[in-house]
Amino acid sequence: MREFQSVIGREARDQFRERTGELPDAAVACVGGGSNAMGLFDAFRDDPVQFYGAEGGGEGGDSTRHAAPLAAGTDGSLHGMRTRILDDETEVHSISAGLDYPGVGPEHAMFRAVGRCEYRAIPDEDALAAFRELSETEGIIPALETAHALALTREIADDHDSILVNLSGRGDKDMRTAAEQFDLG
Repeated sequence: MREFQSVIGREARDQFRERTGELPDAAVACVGGGSNAMGLFDAFRDDPVQFYGAEGGGEGGDSTRHAAPLAAGTDGSLHGMRTRILDDETEVHSISAGLDYPGVGPEHAMFRAVGRCEYRAIPDEDALAAFRELSETEGIIPALETAHALALTREIADDHDSILVNLSGRGDKDMRTAAEQFDLG
């Protein structure tokens, strides 16, 4: 999964250094299966950059309706790989279809286990607020997956001088969902 998305990290690393002359303090990405996040993180693997992964928190990581195996799941096996998974009592749910998955790539499970990345379950309402804010203030309509990373960035902003956020997709595919949630339909 990492190899196919690694161009994300290499280009982001080069662009960040070109524009600032240094590396970011932190890198943030959304995590469903985990390929886009690992593609970003891999370029900074050996650097003193703190990694943060935003999972689909649905109704909250402490609820039974979320998609956050790293923040609120257990160790187990899925598709023949040892990783972090959600148990049968959890209804896999996220406002974002791209994060709505009961497990995660094993490299993320390892990053969690060794403390290389902090993963947080971002509730639907926080992701929707971030989606709306970026759309209104910058004219950029992010994917709902990306909106989770934006919401997490807001949570950690005071702890870092510079943060690189992976805007992993466009939100035009999510406009119907957003319109329903914001009662614009």
